[in-house]
Amino acid sequence: MSVLDIDDISFSYPDGTMVLNGLSLAVAAGESVAILGPNGAGKTTLLLQLIRILHPETGTITVDGIELADESAREVRRRIGMVFQDPDDQLFMPSVREDVAFGPANFGHNGDELEAIVDRALAQVGMTGAKHRAPHHLSGGERRRVALATVLAMDPALLILDEPSSNLDPAGRRELAGVLADLDTTLVMVTHDLPYALELCERTVIIDAGEVVADGKTADILSDTALLQAHRLELPYGFDPRNVM
Repeated sequence: MSVLDIDDISFSYPDGTMVLNGLSLAVAAGESVAILGPNGAGKTTLLLQLIRILHPETGTITVDGIELADESAREVRRRIGMVFQDPDDQLFMPSVREDVAFGPANFGHNGDELEAIVDRALAQVGMTGAKHRAPHHLSGGERRRVALATVLAMDPALLILDEPSSNLDPAGRRELAGVLADLDTTLVMVTHDLPYALELCERTVIIDAGEVVADGKTADILSDTALLQAHRLELPYGFDPRNVM
């Protein structure tokens, strides 16, 4: 069963620039999928379609069995947990506890039930001890994990991460990877960090010029030097995915 089913969506900006061109993609329950592509390939536009900030001109998007439309957008957003590239876009309350509680509270949870949801989400990301701290007092890696907790508190069917490793130091990068590897959820990760994709995602999709141009096992995709070069993707100097397969 597909948790995410994108069927032939297209989108152009008002100046006529086509950003998505008949893109189709299905993600099954339990899959971990990396989405790669050069700048301008349509990755960010695709993410904005999933949360109904932008609307496809053609095609359909279905999340956890619900077709995305104006009338279903609120419920679909509840089923999608999106962690943005900058955690400060998601952390706006005086305390970590209030940030994590915000979503569930807006969907009717309160009292002991709400506290249990907050505690469970913070435990999932290893941030229980930060419950009563101010988010702006945390490190970048800690804020990224709290931002993740805010969406895990909603028990999403689909977790989407936008450049999760960006601006993290090596320790923060490793700690976040450990958390993500332990999650039992369907995961889609948009990233330029190819080794992170190899570490966390079994499957990789390359998008370029608004289309899916490659789809396969991450190790196979990253071992295809000609494919990566054709779509302006580069591994770090000296990194050989065949040595970590």
